[in-house]
Amino acid sequence: MDLIALPAFADNLIWMLHDGADAIVVDPGAAAPVAHALRDKGLRLAAILVTHHHADHVGGLKELLPLMQGPVFGPAHEAMPVAVRPVSQGMAFELPGIRVEVLDVPGHTAGHVAYVVSETAREPGGAPWLFCGDTLFSGGCGRLFEGTPAQMRHSLDQLAALPGEARVCCAHEYTLSNLRFARTVEPRNLALAEYETRCKALRTEGAWTLPSTIATERAVNPFLRVREPDVVASALEHGAASADPTDVLAALREWKNTF
Repeated sequence: MDLIALPAFADNLIWMLHDGADAIVVDPGAAAPVAHALRDKGLRLAAILVTHHHADHVGGLKELLPLMQGPVFGPAHEAMPVAVRPVSQGMAFELPGIRVEVLDVPGHTAGHVAYVVSETAREPGGAPWLFCGDTLFSGGCGRLFEGTPAQMRHSLDQLAALPGEARVCCAHEYTLSNLRFARTVEPRNLALAEYETRCKALRTEGAWTLPSTIATERAVNPFLRVREPDVVASALEHGAASADPTDVLAALREWKNTF
């Protein structure tokens, strides 16, 4: 399967997986980039996966319905603008060439889901893709619009437990701004400094920083590192109620909101 990032709006990425014939699209906030890619590559739109209800993730659904040759999957506990097959924690299903597993990852929104996608005939060493919407970003996490710090901490812990080689396909190119914050939180993290240098070089070349990997995020992302002493110390200096991981995450998220 080939993975394509289709840019939309200011910084959204609509992800498309395809095998040369069938395409699976994730979070089409706009229809035009998807329709153009389908025409350009001669692909059928076999399925759409939706992570949450925000307009920049679902805005293209109605316009894409006439092109659909398969189902639209969406979170069971959120209202969608079109009829979907509802999905939630523990569900799994197969689409052309892939197997999809569903995780509940509330926090950014109350019913947010993520999809772990593996090729059905995967080559040895092939890594799964994680389509995590706005829950996990490279170097950061989503704002808590509807969920609680405890929910987000549990969601991020669940994602951090995935295999290190899993490719993190989040829905926004926020990496450099997230890493500036992460370096303020954890200035002695050498892996973070090296990653920031690599990402700056990619953006200078006009390339995406994504996908990241779970292993990378474990090493650099303060929201996955809420038990690390330097991260805890920084959070306590910025109002964390205690060193408990949920309190640390809550303080980091409030700090990031105004960074």
